[in-house]
Amino acid sequence: MSRLALTLRLLALAATFAVIAPPHYLAMRMLGRRSGGAPVLFHRAFLWLFSVRVSQSGTPPAPGEPALVLANHVSWLDIIAIGSLRPLSFVAKSEIAGWPVIGILAGLQRTLFIDRGRRGATATVSQQMGHRLSQGELVVLFAEGTTGDGTRLLPFRSSLVGAARAALQGESENGRVRLQPLAITYPRRNGLPVARSERPDIAWYGDMDLAPHLAAFVRGGPIDAHIVWGTPIPFEAGTDRKAATAAAEAEVRRAIQSVVGGRSAVVEGRASAPADAGLGEVGDLSAA
Repeated sequence: MSRLALTLRLLALAATFAVIAPPHYLAMRMLGRRSGGAPVLFHRAFLWLFSVRVSQSGTPPAPGEPALVLANHVSWLDIIAIGSLRPLSFVAKSEIAGWPVIGILAGLQRTLFIDRGRRGATATVSQQMGHRLSQGELVVLFAEGTTGDGTRLLPFRSSLVGAARAALQGESENGRVRLQPLAITYPRRNGLPVARSERPDIAWYGDMDLAPHLAAFVRGGPIDAHIVWGTPIPFEAGTDRKAATAAAEAEVRRAIQSVVGGRSAVVEGRASAPADAGLGEVGDLSAA
């Protein structure tokens, strides 16, 4: 992509934001409305402008059905791909609220921020998540707690899955909340299967610098993202939180394997990957 083409796309994205953000912000602040269609439109505009094609399979939660989505995490692009599907909110580390541009976008998405350095933060955010769920919203949690290179799946953390139990206190319809496994993969680029050597151009993990990564993303060509809604896991008052989290992890692993097939060996707790592909805090958009 030439510099002129990139500039025009960024201007178009900025114009889209300028049109949809003010009324969305007013609706949130003055009318107390949930996150509506504005973030979805913005994400779809980004995907269209930068040639990212998103497909999905499986059965997502019905509108108004409370669901805590437990997803794997590969890149910042996950948020845009998942956010383009329907209104929902994410859980993110508190540092993101102060990031230029990204912090503003996260706020408009009604992101729940967790301060991992503050004692009791997990309990506070769990209660906030529980309230959202009890109102019939979708809350997305990147349950690994960090990003990976797309060929590995780290153990899912169960600490914030307790939000499902908090939701039961305010969810009066059927006494259960849906835990929704979700797998996001990037199987093809320029119409061809993504090779291991190409994954750093899509995945953002470890100590990777953002600017070179974004440059590689822009010049690399069209990307296909595929999202799999796995088999839901009912969460009731007596459900074991850790067992339910482990079941969601297994479901996400199966879904990833069904998409990438034999091109990626995803194993329990770790996967075959370059020795220097360490995971770090840089790409972490979820809670520890």
